Amino acid sequence: MKKVGKIFRDNLVAQVKDGIGQNQGVFILSYSKLKGLDINELRKSLKTVGADVRVSKNAIAKLALKELNYGIISDRVVGQTAFVWGNKDVTEVSKVLVKFIEKNQNCEVRGGIVEGRQLAKEDVKTLSDLPSREVLLSMLLSAIQSPAANLLSVINASSRDVLSILKQLSEKKS
Repeated sequence: MKKVGKIFRDNLVAQVKDGIGQNQGVFILSYSKLKGLDINELRKSLKTVGADVRVSKNAIAKLALKELNYGIISDRVVGQTAFVWGNKDVTEVSKVLVKFIEKNQNCEVRGGIVEGRQLAKEDVKTLSDLPSREVLLSMLLSAIQSPAANLLSVINASSRDVLSILKQLSEKKS
């Protein structure tokens, strides 16, 4: 029979594992010496981009990360640590985090997991420099449409030239 403490710990580990497994992007945030008002400000700004902040004990976080085979990231869980996870646009979440960290020096991103890939803190900064998903999709769409639009303009130009020549010939004969 399991002890109550073991059952409680296993439940907490399962909650962290579910949060990591069910979200597209997870970032590990170190927030030592950060005021409660600043954390509330971070929570509000992350809520607007569809992300959430969850605080966990380091032992629980390390257990969950090791069980999910994220050993590199589990080594970065030191001090006061929080998880930031969201299922929407990961670049928007990273932009909010980087902007918040620039304002608050007592806070740093230690790494992250995006679609199963482990990220270093430098990768999170690089991710925040990327355009949003919608902008990337519109760039892709314009790149796909561009050859077709160019072909259509070439075809139309040829027919316009032929019509122009025929019009000039008819004007000369009249």
